[in-house]
Amino acid sequence: MAAGTLMLAMTGCFDEPTGESTKHLPGTPSDDIDVPENIVSPKPSGSSKTANITVNTEVAYQTMEGIGASDCWLGEFVGQYWGSNRADAANWLFSRKIVSGQPQGIGLSMWRVNLGGGSAEQGIESKIVNVTNRAECYLDANGSYNWNKCAGQRYFMQQAKNNGVENFVLFSNSPLVYWTKNGLATKIGEPNNGHTNLKDDCYDDFAEYMAAVAEHFTAEGYNVSHVSPVNEPQFSWDGDNQEGSSWFNTEVAKLARAMQTAFDERAIPTNILLGEAGSYAALYSEGNNQANVIDQLFTPGNEAYVGDLSRVDNLVCGHSYWTYNTWNEMRNVRQTLADKAKQKGVRVWQTELSLLGDAPADLVGGYEGATELDLAMYVSRIIHNDFAVAGITSWSYWTAFGVEAWGQKNRFELIFSTPVDGNYGSNWTTPGTLQANPNLWVLGNYSLYIRPGFQRVDLALDESKDFFGTAWLSPTSKRLVFVITNYQDENVLFNVYNQFDANPQAIHRYTTSAKKNLYQEFFKVGDQLFIEPHSVTTFVFDF
Repeated sequence: MAAGTLMLAMTGCFDEPTGESTKHLPGTPSDDIDVPENIVSPKPSGSSKTANITVNTEVAYQTMEGIGASDCWLGEFVGQYWGSNRADAANWLFSRKIVSGQPQGIGLSMWRVNLGGGSAEQGIESKIVNVTNRAECYLDANGSYNWNKCAGQRYFMQQAKNNGVENFVLFSNSPLVYWTKNGLATKIGEPNNGHTNLKDDCYDDFAEYMAAVAEHFTAEGYNVSHVSPVNEPQFSWDGDNQEGSSWFNTEVAKLARAMQTAFDERAIPTNILLGEAGSYAALYSEGNNQANVIDQLFTPGNEAYVGDLSRVDNLVCGHSYWTYNTWNEMRNVRQTLADKAKQKGVRVWQTELSLLGDAPADLVGGYEGATELDLAMYVSRIIHNDFAVAGITSWSYWTAFGVEAWGQKNRFELIFSTPVDGNYGSNWTTPGTLQANPNLWVLGNYSLYIRPGFQRVDLALDESKDFFGTAWLSPTSKRLVFVITNYQDENVLFNVYNQFDANPQAIHRYTTSAKKNLYQEFFKVGDQLFIEPHSVTTFVFDF
């Protein structure tokens, strides 16, 4: 497909392709599309409106590096003990197969794996009250590695690899308990001064451990693209809920330098992912030694400068919690982040998002009145602005598994994980029930076909908080994907002006709505294309 402008409007359409029709499109096996021989294009029902949309492939932006989710914290228990239904969860997260128009899963291209600090081995002595938030580590107290640990997490890693997940990111919430100042994976009993819980003489030990784990899984065939050594370093982490440690930026930089040495010595193809900032603001705001992360890490001459480390690769990540009260607020925050990142020549990943905090002002009905689909569509607003405004190059959800309790609905997870003794239960070693929720399918509108290497291209439409989208072009320019969210009560109709030197071989649509979970439908070339009301919709054009 030649570069150019693709006009989407009410009038005009693709010309019917000439020559022999293609039933099975060329490409990699995972991207092949079986086109039905007798396509019956869907037809709009109810009221409709028209929209003018332009996709200009000559104006390009960021390149996708991956869309993922985290295995914290329940992945270990579901993977280890829920053998009767854990395969369903793996399919929902990783599969790209489609059966009778229904995708089995959302085809994540990135999987974030928790590197525990060893609190699980300590049991109650860890002082972490929630059993599921304790985590094992691969190093025994005697200094020997035990690769049989973390059995549940390794199950999902294996399933991810089997399904072709491209990138694995190992992330740490706390240094191993052997090397912390208080012998714990939290800062209980330590001064709330913002400093790390890692002992001054254990930076090399911790770096060597992370290098050893990355090397082990690389040897097993996993593409461990990055290791993230700190998590939300701006917080004190002196409570009893989960593993964690605060860090100064200078301490993060010291650890990164130790990791660079350890990774280089082992010659592993793994980079270092820094930041995991507890909020976007911490990445760009002036403040103490835990804020203004981009400036402090990437300004030559600063004590915390790491821009000269090849393993850091001009990349930083943050979490987009608490930045979505209104449409304008989420866009302003993300524009500020984009400006700072551009100034320093740094790529940014969004590595954790769920609907924490009070209900956003723009969420009609609040948490109580919103449906599960309403909440998932609100997440689509956030994803869209992370891509379209912040220029994020990788996006991950927190977390894959969670409990539906306390009236939270599906605010925090992709898959409801209900213990056998109910939402408030504590029996995690007996299989409970798993259920995919709308967050999963809405994320799939992005992850299933916006693959690593796809580049965002210009998409112009009459954008508002109720109608918005992004467009992405494959590395070969043979596939164009766009994702549009329509909050409106009407169908949005459009056809396609063909300004390219080729006609599409297939047009297919994936719809997530109250009645459809990423459901696949095909259109004949020349038929009326449309986006259903109250839906997140992915269109894929193959040339």
